[in-house]
Amino acid sequence: MARDRDERRGPRLDQPKERGLSLRPTVDDEAVGRLSERIARFLGSWRFIGYMTAFIAFWIALNISPWHVDAYPFIFLTFLLSLQASYAAPLILLAQNRQADRDRVQYNEDRARTERLIADTEYLMREIASLRVALGEVATRDYIRSELRDLLDDLDEREAKGKKPKKKGKGYDDADASVTDALADDAAPTP
Repeated sequence: MARDRDERRGPRLDQPKERGLSLRPTVDDEAVGRLSERIARFLGSWRFIGYMTAFIAFWIALNISPWHVDAYPFIFLTFLLSLQASYAAPLILLAQNRQADRDRVQYNEDRARTERLIADTEYLMREIASLRVALGEVATRDYIRSELRDLLDDLDEREAKGKKPKKKGKGYDDADASVTDALADDAAPTP
């Protein structure tokens, strides 16, 4: 019952229209493009040049003999060669257009990949710079050694000048007493 109602109303608008038979032939662009590339690849090979040379030599030899089909100016041979050239040129252009499309896609992919690499490189450069700044704020082993060496040199100079007498008998040895005195001198306010 519902089917009869749909047929009476006509075609539905929410469904695609069925395609009827068309007088125009449909062509698969991808298949034609692949075929044109194969033909263009063959036309650009040494094998084709060899076949074409052999065919022309055979044609000329046949038509010089008494069983000739094409007289001396070889008009039919010229016609065949121009026909072959008139079909070869568009096929070669089709193949070149497909190659240009592939090159364009490859170029866009390469450009996008390069932009990502540049962004990654800039990010890594910023990270390395921040690590360098952070390392500059950290006291390294060599820096601490040089500071301790300078401190010991200062202590030796003060000891040589005899600025303060050494304290003994409080459980400190001589080196500990001189370090403690030097630190006390550094901590005292200067007038």
